[in-house]
Amino acid sequence: MRKKNFFAGPSVLPVEVLEEIRDQIVDYNGEGLSMIEASHRGGMFEDMYDECLATFRRLLNIPDDYDVYFLGGGATLQFTMIPANFLLPGTVADYAKTGSWANKAASDAAKIGKVNVFFDGKEGNYTSLPDVKDIKPSENSSYLYLCSNETIGGIEWQDFPDTGDVPLIADMSSDILSRPVDVSKFSMIYGGVQKNLGPAGATFIIMKKSMLERRNENLTAYMDYELHSKNKGLYNTPPVFSIWGVKLVLDWVEKNGGAEGMLERAKKKSSLIYDVIDSSSFFHSPVDKRYRSRMNIVFRLPSEELEKKFIAESSAEGMLGLKGHRSVGGLRASLYNALPYEDVVALRDFMVEFERKNG
Repeated sequence: MRKKNFFAGPSVLPVEVLEEIRDQIVDYNGEGLSMIEASHRGGMFEDMYDECLATFRRLLNIPDDYDVYFLGGGATLQFTMIPANFLLPGTVADYAKTGSWANKAASDAAKIGKVNVFFDGKEGNYTSLPDVKDIKPSENSSYLYLCSNETIGGIEWQDFPDTGDVPLIADMSSDILSRPVDVSKFSMIYGGVQKNLGPAGATFIIMKKSMLERRNENLTAYMDYELHSKNKGLYNTPPVFSIWGVKLVLDWVEKNGGAEGMLERAKKKSSLIYDVIDSSSFFHSPVDKRYRSRMNIVFRLPSEELEKKFIAESSAEGMLGLKGHRSVGGLRASLYNALPYEDVVALRDFMVEFERKNG
C-alpha cells in the first residue's frame, strides 16, 4: 500500500506517471535504450523535450514572445542569476520579504546590487502579505520580485501587482499549474519542478524575450540567459530524467482539466483541512485567511507534545511529511496537484479523531 505523501518537496507524483516511468525506463517507446541514457543532441530526447515545452505553453497559455526552457541548479541558482543579469549599476531591485524563500533571494541579490525591500513580513512572523494595490516599484527599479507561494509559512499571493513598465519576476516553485496564471503580467516566472511538476533536478524558466535586452552582457556562460535562450536550455547537458518526468506530469495535468482542473482540485482538497481548523479550538492556523496557501497548510496544536504525538500517530497510519519545517515547527500538510483527494479525506478524518481523543 502506498503511503500518503504530504512532504513539501520532493513531493508526491501521480501514480500513473510513476508507472509509465517504470514501464519505459529500460526501453523507451521501443527505441532499444532508455531515455536517461540517450544523447540530448537531437533524437528521441529532443523530440520528448519539444513535446514537453509545447505542452507547458498550452497549459499556461504562454505567449509566443516568451522563452520556455529548463536549467539545473534549482531555484536557488536563480536567486543569483536574476540579479547578476538584471540588477545593473545605478538601479535598484524591489523585493518582498515574505518568508524563507523570498528572504533568501533578497539576501543573495543584496550581495550583487542595491535592494529595496518594499515589504517585510518579519514583524508579523511572515503570516500575511501586502495589498497588491499598495505596491509601487521604485523609480529606478530594474525589476520587482516576489515568491508566489511560501511553502514554509503557508502563505500565497492570491493576486499580483501591476508594475507597469517595471518587469515583474516571480518564483512559482510550489504553486505552478495549481491555478491559471496570466503569464503576460510577468516578465519572468521560474521555479524548481520538484513540488508540483516532477522529480527533483530541473528548474523551469519562462521569460519574456525582451528581458534579454536589459541584461548584463559581461557574464560567464552558464549565468547568461541569452545563451540559454539561443539553445532552448540545451547549452550543456540538461537534467534529462527530471525533464522526462515533468513531461509526463504535464500530460497528466492536461488529461485532468489543465490549470482550471488543478484549481478545482486544490480548492476541494484544501477546504477539507481548513474547514477542520476553522471549526476547531484545538487546531489553529497562524496565517492571515486572505492569503492562505492551497498548496501548503500550516497549523499548530495546543502544545508541542501534542504535535509530536500527532506526527507519530499519523505516521503510523501511513501519513508522511506532516512535521512543520524545522525553522518554524508545528505541522504542515502539502497538498500538491498529484496528491489524491482520498488521502486528504484520510487526513481530515484523522484530525477530527485526534481532536476527539486529545482535545
